Amino acid sequence: QVQLVESGGGLVQAGGSLRLSCAASGRTFSSYVMGWFRQAPGKEREFVAALRWSGDSTYYADSVKGRFTISRDNAKNTVYLQMNSLKPEDTAVYFCAAGAYLLSSYVYTDRRYDYWGQGTQVTVSS
Repeated sequence: QVQLVESGGGLVQAGGSLRLSCAASGRTFSSYVMGWFRQAPGKEREFVAALRWSGDSTYYADSVKGRFTISRDNAKNTVYLQMNSLKPEDTAVYFCAAGAYLLSSYVYTDRRYDYWGQGTQVTVSS
């Protein structure tokens, strides 16, 4: 049974940093893309960042480029999202997701992902 468990959310002031973690279990993820999405109140879920479990490809939304960094620790089966220079508009529930054999053009689309975590709240105060 696949499980994705996010952690690391919280309340931070604008300009601060947080690191989210996504611990993955239940299968081998070598052929998967691991993504982070977020959903703010009253808004649709949006893509934040993604990486391929095998290889060096990473993908970012324009709104977070230069501020957020996605990475992985293969030994711990964990994906991270380092978030720096946080802004109030980054406030949302952040979700980790896993999708198998995704083409590069598909990594930005939430319905292409097979598994989802429960989400972790990130609140950035001004």
